Amino acid sequence: MARRMDYSARFSHPPERVYAALADPEHWEARMTEMRKYSENHVREFSATDTGISLVLHHVIPRSDLPEIARTVIKKDMVITRRETYGPFTERASGRYEASIPGGPGSLTGTMDLVPADDEQGAACVLRTTSEAKVNIPFVGGRLEELILDNLVDVFRAEAAVTADWLARQ
Repeated sequence: MARRMDYSARFSHPPERVYAALADPEHWEARMTEMRKYSENHVREFSATDTGISLVLHHVIPRSDLPEIARTVIKKDMVITRRETYGPFTERASGRYEASIPGGPGSLTGTMDLVPADDEQGAACVLRTTSEAKVNIPFVGGRLEELILDNLVDVFRAEAAVTADWLARQ
């Protein structure tokens, strides 16, 4: 049985500025620099055109940093490949992501929606992410799904902080 989670990051910038950041390779490198404080991370592929944004990220988590329950299933460092795509920006933008682990016993997918916030000036926006984790292991699958989604909140929170900081410095 899959588990779902919603996360929203609010930015004090209009959605077109946040989308412009998502379309800028320097922004993604700033994100990876911050995430390298925790583990090896890098942008493997990046493309931004009139039709949208596409990227592939690699996150490496040393096996020794994994919770004990995860180490029972994952026998070496966990390499996560995350693919994100965003459609073109109109007054909003939508995207999808998927994360995979070679030989991993499940899936992590999600959608992203960048929308104007409910403020009168149109000076803010929200990036809403809905994620679904599914682990196909009897007895521990549900606990691993919860663990994945709990840790994902920390990742999204850190990435949103980098984006907000990056936008403030532009």
